[in-house]
Amino acid sequence: MTNITFRQAQEDDLPVIISMLADDDLGSTREDASLPVNQKYRAAFEAIDKDQNQYLAVVEQANEIIGCLQLTFIPGLSRLGMWRGQIESVRIASGHRGSGLGRQMFEWAITECRKRGCELVQLTTDKARPDALKFYEKLGFKSSHEGMKLNLD
Repeated sequence: MTNITFRQAQEDDLPVIISMLADDDLGSTREDASLPVNQKYRAAFEAIDKDQNQYLAVVEQANEIIGCLQLTFIPGLSRLGMWRGQIESVRIASGHRGSGLGRQMFEWAITECRKRGCELVQLTTDKARPDALKFYEKLGFKSSHEGMKLNLD
């Protein structure tokens, strides 16, 4: 895919980002793509935007947002104080899936993590997304740990 640009998301991008997050079987059950944008999303965006260790990115082609992802840069004491990059909320607009954009997004994200001094890049994926798991493995990610979550609501 050519002629794409990556940039930091702006609050005006929220409706498109939320729409992409909601545009699959899992997202449709846990996201709220209605307008006006739910205040919870606005509050989350504000927190992300103020945090120097967060980067909410959008991918544009011809002034249209066609993808998004969130990078979190995590300092840690283990592994000699190693920084980690966490990639989350990766979404591609439905009309652009299968175009190679996902690979380009991950190459960009990994480069950004290197620029920030990260020595490891990690992600989580829902077990209900077996195709995503295969994609990440093709990119070189290893299923080296078991991830666990506890819902607090």
